[in-house]
Amino acid sequence: MELLASWHQSITSSWQNLTRIIQPLAFAAIVGFACNWLGVPVAWLLGPLLVGITYACIQDNPKPLPSDFIKVGKAIIGLYSASRFSPDTLMLATTHAIPVILCILGTGALSMFNGYLLYKWGGVNKLTSFLGAIPGSATTLAIMSEEYGAEPITVTVLQYIRMVVVVLTIPTTVTLLFPNNVVEPIMTAQSTVNDSTVSIFLNLPVLAGCCILGILLGKWLKLPTTGFLGAFLVGLLLFWNLPGLFFVPHWLWVFALMLVGLSIGWRFNLQAVRQLWQAVLLEIILVIVLMLSCLVIGYQFHLITKIDLITAILGFTPGGLEAMIATANQLGGNTGMVLAVQITRQMLILLGLYLFGFTQNRSTKQSET
Repeated sequence: MELLASWHQSITSSWQNLTRIIQPLAFAAIVGFACNWLGVPVAWLLGPLLVGITYACIQDNPKPLPSDFIKVGKAIIGLYSASRFSPDTLMLATTHAIPVILCILGTGALSMFNGYLLYKWGGVNKLTSFLGAIPGSATTLAIMSEEYGAEPITVTVLQYIRMVVVVLTIPTTVTLLFPNNVVEPIMTAQSTVNDSTVSIFLNLPVLAGCCILGILLGKWLKLPTTGFLGAFLVGLLLFWNLPGLFFVPHWLWVFALMLVGLSIGWRFNLQAVRQLWQAVLLEIILVIVLMLSCLVIGYQFHLITKIDLITAILGFTPGGLEAMIATANQLGGNTGMVLAVQITRQMLILLGLYLFGFTQNRSTKQSET
């Protein structure tokens, strides 16, 4: 009887955990489908994002979805981005390396100024405000903040608010600015499928293996944007060495956006936002100003390099990598170029933080000596 009771308790607990995961996924799918039917930009990302935020707000003590969900979603998006990242795109980014670096430095300087204003007006200490205002890998910056003596919770909230504002506004704004450029993503995704591609029964296991390998590679190399960059690098090896054989189905791309959107939304912490309401309100205003400034920078980059305006704007938008790639795909922009610019900015930011941490540790050791 005790053994049966133990089994019953274990099965009940497992069923409750499974229900806790399946229910929001079902709602996210329904809302995503409805948003897509209504023509909402990047519907399969924004719809689940709103579902996640709603769940996080109505629950007293919300438990986030397993971290593997967002890792898998980002890994699939990494594979998709690799399938769209050609050697020609890499050459194009290299050709315009100087304008890219200058524009990245411009957006970085504006972000630092935002951090300074948060420090002066938002009641946040200097280091925390700067780390919270940096556009880049939000999770990595939140983890690194504790090492530098900043407040991890505040950095996480500020990064989250910036990311949500960008994801909710930029796709809609760019779609309204370029309504004639909107294309059906499914047509773009299926255009890569031809008679020479492998069977779906071989394609899916290979993609799954690349996702797993990419996540493990990302952990081993300690890459930012967990799951994305590792899968992207593995995907490049696959798609560049075996061109035309493997592809990322549209439904898998949709599923990845849904996982990422739902996971990001579920991390919303209403209590932390209430405690930091003054800094959060100021951050929202500053992010909007920053986005407008990045639109100007993107336009100037377009005039200098003659790269299409959609790609230029999305490339320099401060954060929301997955949303920018999805928007570029929907509007017919160069997703590879957007990815190249966004990743270059992340790498430069993380390199700067690494040098800052190295200098800080060295000065600490000298003072102790």
